Amino acid sequence: MKQLLKLAAIIFCIFSYAQPPAGDANVGDSYGAEVSKAHEQKALSMEELSEILNKDHQLEDVTVKGTVTDVCPNKGCWVTLDNPSKTKVFVKMKDYAFFVPTAIKGKTIVLNGNAELQETSVEELRHYAEDAKKSPEEISKITQPFSEIRFLANGIKVVE
Repeated sequence: MKQLLKLAAIIFCIFSYAQPPAGDANVGDSYGAEVSKAHEQKALSMEELSEILNKDHQLEDVTVKGTVTDVCPNKGCWVTLDNPSKTKVFVKMKDYAFFVPTAIKGKTIVLNGNAELQETSVEELRHYAEDAKKSPEEISKITQPFSEIRFLANGIKVVE
């Protein structure tokens, strides 16, 4: 009986190890809720999003378009987007309901959700750096919180 329980525990651990979904993140691939053509056509650029958030600090049910610069290598549970205004754009998936493949890095996406300008603590920044497999030296250099755009995505669609 003990052997059977050990075997079951090992199998559970193997299959429960979270990994990003497989796939090439091809144009047209979607993750999470559907991003409609209508939303896709009215998507804000990163410049427009930054401008609005500098005034309002929060937007609900917004659609934006951007290029993925990084993705969580552990589960595909977050991405960062390129932003010409240099304000970091950090995207999480709503309720961890979906993940994206690591192949999405470098692709242009359209995403729906809520955005806000937020200050991120040193502790949280270090956690994300660990997720991104940064070196201990790089992590120790994180000593100041900073403002960034946080986006909680309902759905993501690869467009380029």
